[in-house]
Amino acid sequence: MRTDLLTEYNEAAAAAARPIYAISDKGSEDALKAAPQSLAALAKANGFGGEAGVALANNDGVLLGVGDGRDPFFTAAAAEKLPQGDYHLTESLEHREAAQAALGWLLGTYRFDRYKKQKAPVARLVAPKGVRVDEVSRQARATAFVRDLVNTPAQDMTPAAIEEAAREIGARHDAKVTSIVGDDLLELNFPMIHAVGRAAAAAPRLIDLTWGRANAPKVTLVGKGVSFDSGGLDIKNASGMLLMKKDMGGAANALGLAQMIMEAGLDLRLRVLIPAVENAISGTSFRPGDILKSRKGLTVEVGNTDAEGRLILADAITFGAEESPDLLVTLATLTGAARVALGPDLPAFYCDDETFAGDVTAAAMREADPLWRMPLWRPYDSMLSSSIADMNNVSQGAFAGSVTAALFLKRFAPERWAHIDLFAWRPKAAPGRPVGGEAQTIRALYAVFAERYRR
Repeated sequence: MRTDLLTEYNEAAAAAARPIYAISDKGSEDALKAAPQSLAALAKANGFGGEAGVALANNDGVLLGVGDGRDPFFTAAAAEKLPQGDYHLTESLEHREAAQAALGWLLGTYRFDRYKKQKAPVARLVAPKGVRVDEVSRQARATAFVRDLVNTPAQDMTPAAIEEAAREIGARHDAKVTSIVGDDLLELNFPMIHAVGRAAAAAPRLIDLTWGRANAPKVTLVGKGVSFDSGGLDIKNASGMLLMKKDMGGAANALGLAQMIMEAGLDLRLRVLIPAVENAISGTSFRPGDILKSRKGLTVEVGNTDAEGRLILADAITFGAEESPDLLVTLATLTGAARVALGPDLPAFYCDDETFAGDVTAAAMREADPLWRMPLWRPYDSMLSSSIADMNNVSQGAFAGSVTAALFLKRFAPERWAHIDLFAWRPKAAPGRPVGGEAQTIRALYAVFAERYRR
């Protein structure tokens, strides 16, 4: 993604750029009266009535359909379609709407072109007046970074490659990055991370990034980094495996959020923990019915090897909790049950801290980065019972799968903890949001952290 395709507002640049007229599907005839006559004629010739995503252009400007006007990233359609040149929006927008329109433009320039040759988009927008281009560009870069990581096939996005991505962003911001790899996980008491990842040719690891002054408020992010999930011995079917390169989407989103925090220089002590494994099948695979000991000392009966994400997260959460962070947040592509309940666009959000939960849900609405708060319903905790261990890694029965997964993690979490069960994938394209990997909830979380920890 080229963030130079959004430039700071100035009157001369705006005057020299080709104007974009945003036209809704209601009252389009009246709105067209503000556009040059040649554009009105172009609209009539093409039967244009403000339909979302339609962009018609001539030398006098651009007509951009915005439909019912509810898509805050309506400019993405123009960025995807318009030829080389400079453009500006004629519509006067409120500050937040203007920032989202600018972000939409950059989202529209995104292409995942690692494996094919493709011309980069060259249409450039003069940002609406008052928009902080640096802030919008920061969000766009993080989104592109997350998408690139999730879109990369598992053959190239191995546990080692996830570590490399963490080291690259760490190096850019003077963060410290270490890792515990292979059998060293056993030596240093991360038995469940080792158990899940030991069957793969790529060694399992725990990646640990720290940044910021030591005595600043401590915020820890834990991201699920399963580079590919076959399901283990409880193997998935062929269709179930098609998208499993995205099972490291929690790790990708944690790193994308970390990148924004570090670029902005927020005043916090940031830590990112990523248990990175491939859930593969070999003679050393962990088995259904095995009893695993966790870092916390609790024992876990394996009811299903395809519920591996919560196992690796549990050891990482325990490790993160040992330094008593002010807040620990887990991000994970954890359950299909969350998608059944809420679909692909609404991550499930769990949190007992009413203040933080309220701040995040409010920010999600403001930033057009949705999530939905779900209950940590304690009576369901008994669904994780085991007759031979402290708990089972899955509940008995098909009910409340996302809730019980969150309750499993809660047994290992510190008091101030939040969990986001996300999809990290867009199955249906929209302007600026192509089919493929997606950043979810990180702009909302960043907005909360920026408000709390801005220097």
